[in-house]
Amino acid sequence: MAAELGRAKFPQTVALDGFTFQTSMPPNQPVLGSLAVQGPSLSPQTIHVSSTTCHDLSLFKEILKEYRRLDDTIVMRLNRANAAMRDQDRTIGLAANITVQDQACDNIWRELVANWKRRTQLVEFCASVVDKSLTENQSALDDETQDPATRRRIQGVVFANEVKRKQVHNELVVESIVRKRSADAFKTRCKYFVPPQTDAEARRMWEAAQK
Repeated sequence: MAAELGRAKFPQTVALDGFTFQTSMPPNQPVLGSLAVQGPSLSPQTIHVSSTTCHDLSLFKEILKEYRRLDDTIVMRLNRANAAMRDQDRTIGLAANITVQDQACDNIWRELVANWKRRTQLVEFCASVVDKSLTENQSALDDETQDPATRRRIQGVVFANEVKRKQVHNELVVESIVRKRSADAFKTRCKYFVPPQTDAEARRMWEAAQK
């Protein structure tokens, strides 16, 4: 059995290496307007990330793609968040010192940086996995007692791991580009937004994204 997410299939049970991620499945029918923010339009799906995940580049990139959907649709989500906050203000009201725009911006910012943190965890974890594998395989090549066939096989594995390492580490560069684009789009709608002081790590990530 496997749960399907986009084009990738995630095993329901895998050996854990210390990371559990949660993503979302899109609803069967699109939800429009402020209801998309107010209602439970997404069904959470837990993904267990192991070293096997990291060595499957297609799966690794599919998980990252899923987590980058928020960044890709940030302007639309800001519009919907504003609509949701206006509806909430009309029905139950907001705090006296908070505007609809402020609350919408704060909600989207928190969701955005939470996704940034998860993606950073994923990329750094997989980078350490492929780095370790490459080091171990390179060490195996130093064993001069191996027969030629074994050495050729190990050389092939080393080459494959070098390719994986390059692609995984490149995602750190891609991540900085995605964050900068999202921060710029966010600031066009939330010009006066100031990140809360309560999350120092999130503030550091936010400040770095604007450089």
